[in-house]
Amino acid sequence: MEDSLTGLVRGGLIAAALSLTVSACTKSVSMAGTWDATVEVAGVSVPFRFEIADHGGSLEGWFFDGDLKVRSTEGHASGRSLVLTFAQLATRLEASQQPDGSLAGKYDRGARPAPYPFHARRHETSAQPGEAAPTISGVWTIPTKSSKGEQAWRFIVRQSGDGQVSGAILRVDGDTGTLTGRYANGKFVLSHFSGARPLLLEVTPAQDGSLILVQNGKTTLTAVRVEDALAKGLPEPTDPSRHTTMKDGAPFGFNFPDLSGRVVSQADPRFEGKVIVVNVTGSWCPNCHDEAPFLVELYRRYRSLGLEVVALSFEEADQLRNPTRLKAFLTQYGIEYTVLLAGLPEEVSAKIPQAVNLNAFPTTFFLGRDGRVRRVQAGFASPASGDFYTKGKTDIVAFVEALLAEPQPHPAD
Repeated sequence: MEDSLTGLVRGGLIAAALSLTVSACTKSVSMAGTWDATVEVAGVSVPFRFEIADHGGSLEGWFFDGDLKVRSTEGHASGRSLVLTFAQLATRLEASQQPDGSLAGKYDRGARPAPYPFHARRHETSAQPGEAAPTISGVWTIPTKSSKGEQAWRFIVRQSGDGQVSGAILRVDGDTGTLTGRYANGKFVLSHFSGARPLLLEVTPAQDGSLILVQNGKTTLTAVRVEDALAKGLPEPTDPSRHTTMKDGAPFGFNFPDLSGRVVSQADPRFEGKVIVVNVTGSWCPNCHDEAPFLVELYRRYRSLGLEVVALSFEEADQLRNPTRLKAFLTQYGIEYTVLLAGLPEEVSAKIPQAVNLNAFPTTFFLGRDGRVRRVQAGFASPASGDFYTKGKTDIVAFVEALLAEPQPHPAD
């Protein structure tokens, strides 16, 4: 009897110990803080910084594009697992905390195939001084032949005294977002991931003063300083204000439904005698996300003076049926101007046949009070492009102000 009681007691103690162990293993552990993360893209590991905040049980996470934060729209944790939704990107991050404290999971890109494997470790500040780096700051020319007909891109680099480097590759449709990194083992390793545009860029200074750029471990390019490129007669990057043109004598018009299904056309009374900025865009397009805050600011500033902004949004088929991402895009940036569902991205040339060489997202048309197209601007340079971003905005504001200063057309004209 005594042995039987002893066995029962021992069995109960063991069961309790096991229960405590299991409870400890499944107990929720705070995932708030800064993480050094990676996504795997086509066999390449792209590093980036990621942060998580815990607001009393609901989680918020954000990617970085330089100093800009790309925040989640919803998030929650269950035990050691988390889910963060980015409705404005139609993406979701799912991850679980591993026994060693790291995170592992996937970045689900919605309708796009192949989620990106995701891994992260708690951020650790290195106490080791960075390796002395050569100076590469400045503007470089990258000779290339792109699918959009370009013959060169720009590589814009900023460099600090602590070995940190940031920059961007600027193309006719916009830039890569802010690439960040440092110098080690004879090369600069820069990367970017803000929920879109994953890029790993290895930059090796060559003996002739040029730079060898390797994108995502595959594509190799050469960059030369602008002054050297001019001296060697290399082609210049495409002027975004000359990339897309209008057919001779072709009037510009639009006739598409808004999100409620009501068809809106240029002939609507609200546009009569107004300066109209028509923006070819898409909520899937990272450079369109870069441009949206500027258009919002432009509209708020000049609406009372006679400016209208109309976004022609070209979305994938699932978003045309149920534009959840587009609606989140509008909410994120506080868009109050007219937004129309124009079609699929591949239909852009067919839906806007008046334009020649319309192949960049975004592309923006500027119409005077007389309804004529006065300028077409391809792409949009983000803050990652430094002075090109600042100058681009300044030029457009000055152009819009000049259009607004023109007199109203006479009804008989």
